[in-house]
Amino acid sequence: MGSMKDSKPTDMTNQKLQELIGSWFPNPEAKSIPDVIVEDVIEEGSDKKPTAETIINPSLLEFSEEGSQFLNIFVQPEQLHTLMSELKKNKETYFDYLFCLSGVDWGTELGVVYHLESTTFRHTVVVKVKTADRENPTFDSVYDIWATAEFHEREVFDFFGIKFNNHPNLKRLFLTEEWEGFPLRKDYVDEINMVIK
Repeated sequence: MGSMKDSKPTDMTNQKLQELIGSWFPNPEAKSIPDVIVEDVIEEGSDKKPTAETIINPSLLEFSEEGSQFLNIFVQPEQLHTLMSELKKNKETYFDYLFCLSGVDWGTELGVVYHLESTTFRHTVVVKVKTADRENPTFDSVYDIWATAEFHEREVFDFFGIKFNNHPNLKRLFLTEEWEGFPLRKDYVDEINMVIK
């Protein structure tokens, strides 16, 4: 009784998920937001232009739904493992199923995209993490949270060269050990094996 498996699905909208998850990583710069916004008084004929209030994100995480039916969460590398652990163990989210983990080359940045689902509550989120360090891209492994990440992370390591801290067996999965470079990076060149149309 009272276990997560006995729970009924909730109507957790993307907005509610964003508010809940965002509250786990409060932004210290947003601790006091004024209740009243005082507008600048601008004298007639002045060259001064009205300035927009700077909106401070109340969370250290960033969120988006643009181009996706799922809530997208952007996390800094140093917060990745903490976020992922909380997404799985929190009784209101319980994302117990990592159904996709993909490497991405955004051109200047390399990263990983995680698709998570709660089989109990039937909600889904997409978590994205990236780094500008193309020489030594490294993120924390989530293998200890979802065991299925072991082979997904090895595949990303193989094709993108992204390393995962605390992975139990980080080595190539598809390519041979002597293979040079990372074939799914946008800057990869292999004049022998590449087919150019």
